[in-house]
Amino acid sequence: MRLRALLETDALGLRLLGGEEELDRTVRGVMTTDLRDPSRYLSGGELVLTGLAWRREPEDSERFVRILVEAQVAGLAAGEAELGSVPEDLVLACARHRLPLFSVVEDVAFASITEYVVRRVSGERAGDLAAVVDRHRRLMTSGPAGGGPEVVLDLLASDLDLPAWVLSSTGRRIAVPTVAASGGPAAAGSGGAGPAGRGGAPELPAAVRAQLAGEHLTAQRSGRRGPHRVTAADGATYSLFPIRGSGRGPAGSGDVRETVLSDWLLVVGADAGDWPEERLDLLHGVTQLIAVERDRRDAARTVRRRLAQEVLELVQSGAPPAEVAARLRVAAPVLLPGLGTAPHWQVVVARVEWEGEAPPAPGGPVAQSLLEEVLVDPEAGGPEPSDRIAVAHTGDEAVALVPLPAPADGAAAAPAGGTASGAGGDTGTDTGAGGGAVERAYGFEAGLHADALLAAVREPLSRGLDGDGRLTLGVSATVQSAEGLRGALEEARHARRVAAARPGRVCAAGHQELASHVLLLPFVPDDVRRAFTARLLDPLHDYDRRHRAELIPTLEAFLDCDGSWTRCAARLHLHVNTLRYRVGRIEQLTGRDLARLEDKVDFFLALRMS
Repeated sequence: MRLRALLETDALGLRLLGGEEELDRTVRGVMTTDLRDPSRYLSGGELVLTGLAWRREPEDSERFVRILVEAQVAGLAAGEAELGSVPEDLVLACARHRLPLFSVVEDVAFASITEYVVRRVSGERAGDLAAVVDRHRRLMTSGPAGGGPEVVLDLLASDLDLPAWVLSSTGRRIAVPTVAASGGPAAAGSGGAGPAGRGGAPELPAAVRAQLAGEHLTAQRSGRRGPHRVTAADGATYSLFPIRGSGRGPAGSGDVRETVLSDWLLVVGADAGDWPEERLDLLHGVTQLIAVERDRRDAARTVRRRLAQEVLELVQSGAPPAEVAARLRVAAPVLLPGLGTAPHWQVVVARVEWEGEAPPAPGGPVAQSLLEEVLVDPEAGGPEPSDRIAVAHTGDEAVALVPLPAPADGAAAAPAGGTASGAGGDTGTDTGAGGGAVERAYGFEAGLHADALLAAVREPLSRGLDGDGRLTLGVSATVQSAEGLRGALEEARHARRVAAARPGRVCAAGHQELASHVLLLPFVPDDVRRAFTARLLDPLHDYDRRHRAELIPTLEAFLDCDGSWTRCAARLHLHVNTLRYRVGRIEQLTGRDLARLEDKVDFFLALRMS
């Protein structure tokens, strides 16, 4: 379509501010952004929509326009909602660079302009996206007439014979097709896409989803343009298309690291390497439609975030438990509608730390957006489970309030972190309408467990953070009332610090570890650890190297068997006399006595710190 077509529809609310002589430019797509530098997401020919959040001083306009011109965009449309009007410095910058500039009145949504452009572009380029665009408004509705992104995926399968899925950054299924495509690796019946889903639609195995999410994060952080082609572990080739929302990072600085960890991706079961430009543009248009739904769901989190922020501020300020309890009573019906009884609560603390000389803005908002995704089991499809979690942020950390339905009368809850009973049965117990989503999702009746969280998200997020940052998580025990919430918050923070002392890009620790020696070991200075372990263990290591005597394995087994000669000898398949000889050699080389409790403890800690 031509730029001048935008002025033909009064409902779009567009007013031309400059560039009338350039209105015959061809528009190939549309992009909404408030990034200070969106060049990596531009391929040329786009109409760029912006709310002007990137503008902090008049000089920013020249830099922003120059970037757009170098990317060969067709034109720029600026919203009036942020500043009340389009600033003069932006008008002058566009005039200098001959970039057509439109203003968008406050009561016109960018989604309406996006829909109009995608409809016109797809109609002139090809007819196979028309059905998708015609049903765009169904993405914004709920109930039987809605269906969300699944509608788009079904049309890709039925009209274009393309199996496709929408995944989160952790590999969770946001949307899956309800009908199967007749071709492509997912529908070929070779096992590449796993078992059939609803209505015969193909499914992606968990391992494949995690791999694809990891590849997506790696590609996005490296700045490579999509689609990204990946040959997965199942032998099939997939094409990954990033799904971006409004373009604003959570902290507003425009750093790609602030959004990539919580972005969605469209997975297409086909190799897009030899696709014509028209087909690629078509799929990019589909991602724009799904992005509108993503933005709508993000906006729906506002109430839950505000509730969590209010509770967090009360707890940190030392407010009376009665005041905190009153605020929790407001939050409970929102998070667990129809429950009818006061829930129990669990606290999870997360922190994202970036490396390098110029990290982005404070990581609290980044951790908040990521924690909202991390707390949902990747096996729980759709957006619904995330509607049961409230996450706030303060400084560089995010704090989640996770409501857990209280045990039914007469039913005893499992200890915090204990697994649900009944192998092969349902995990957890649904004790209220809409309740129990989180604890059922991870298989723990009494709440989330640090190990389960870590196992679910470590692979993809480690790839997304590789060489650049870390995510650390701390999980508290379950508390029954507002009185215990402050202690739960401190417990989760202590657990996160334990996790932060461990190696790895993604680490988590739970409240169970705070009652153990492992809480203390990570905080021993490195030079003290090295000196302590060297003094006790170096003589044994040296002796083992020279004589292959296996004194270190013998010491470990002896301590693990609580000093029992018979059990240790049986474990090592040794005669007791041989074991006594080895223990005697250990005592001779170190000057310690393994019959003394103090020396046993020293050896135990040295082995743990080595």
